[in-house]
Amino acid sequence: MAQKTYTIKGAPAVPSQIGATLEALAGTVAERRDAGEQSYTCRLLHGSEDELVKKIVEEACEVALAAKDIEARMLVSQESAEAFAVGIGEDEDAVCAELPPEYYEGVDHLRYEAADVVYHLLVVFERYGISLEEFAAELNSRMTEGERPAGGVLLRDEYIQRGK
Repeated sequence: MAQKTYTIKGAPAVPSQIGATLEALAGTVAERRDAGEQSYTCRLLHGSEDELVKKIVEEACEVALAAKDIEARMLVSQESAEAFAVGIGEDEDAVCAELPPEYYEGVDHLRYEAADVVYHLLVVFERYGISLEEFAAELNSRMTEGERPAGGVLLRDEYIQRGK
């Protein structure tokens, strides 16, 4: 599989790319709160709640559709490989083991759509005052002690709302 990521030479190492990236993006979203109507983010933060909710639903659906597309690509590819293998007398498993370029295109599309969901989720967090630390605490509270990262932030019991 191709190496899809890189770091800029000479840049200081960041221990957690996802954490640093989410924090930077959350900061950008917060800065755009007062950017004016020309800013898409500002319009989402101050506009109709329905518009923001519709955008989250739309982006989540696009993630689901992208994931389904990968599965459909795999099924078509597998059927084609099996038919090809039978036609040339090869082992089906050996022919099916190679993933077609269409699979990787589907994965790239899924990653793109997932990034849209995360961006819009950060807009929701900013709009309703949920910090990334609070969100991390929510995720950490769902893990066992052995699963949580060392020193991970936790929610106080009175803020855990499972099924309430």
